[in-house]
Amino acid sequence: MPDAVRTSAVRAVLIMSLTLIQAMVAFLCTLTGSWLAFPMVLGGVAGTVVATWSVLDVWVTRQVWNQRNGVVSVPSSTARRMRRERRRARRSARTAERDGTGIRQRREKSGDLSRA
Repeated sequence: MPDAVRTSAVRAVLIMSLTLIQAMVAFLCTLTGSWLAFPMVLGGVAGTVVATWSVLDVWVTRQVWNQRNGVVSVPSSTARRMRRERRRARRSARTAERDGTGIRQRREKSGDLSRA
């Protein structure tokens, strides 16, 4: 998960957990008949609106990130195949370079055939 999406997701989880705690306190205050019940219920409604907004923020942030940076996915078989081809090309270039400049090649080119 990208950093921006992770940040908004953590924020949403914290807001949702605080809203659930507030709802539980409002419920308990209502059961006991406390004067704090009505303000807590109003706070719970506001918290629910904020929690919904934060979940929508996660969704929008994820969509924006995907649109700007492309979809993050595990390497597909196509990506693996391309990596393998690049690796083979590098290996073959290295071996061709080694074969062309080996000790035997240099001796044969210089005319020194005492060791064959």
